[in-house]
Amino acid sequence: MEIKNILEESQKIWGDKKCDLPQIVIRMGKVFGDICRYARGERQTDRVSENELKKELGNMIVSSTCWCDDLGYDPDECVRIALEAQKEYQKNMIR
Repeated sequence: MEIKNILEESQKIWGDKKCDLPQIVIRMGKVFGDICRYARGERQTDRVSENELKKELGNMIVSSTCWCDDLGYDPDECVRIALEAQKEYQKNMIR
């Protein structure tokens, strides 16, 4: 699925409801907290927990795409900037 499709699907779900930066940080913290609980082993008692982790990682992708748009940024541009920054970081990392 392309970024534009993710944004279109999320807009169908959430409509015109947009978040400001403080609201985004709060929502991001909730998803991040769920991932942290999984990492600590709190949900690793059955196979459902692996699907929960997949869901939360997917939530980060879908929500981040929405949040870029909510703040007036082009999600494609944000991803391009992040990829370039990661390439630069990796190139300059001391091993």
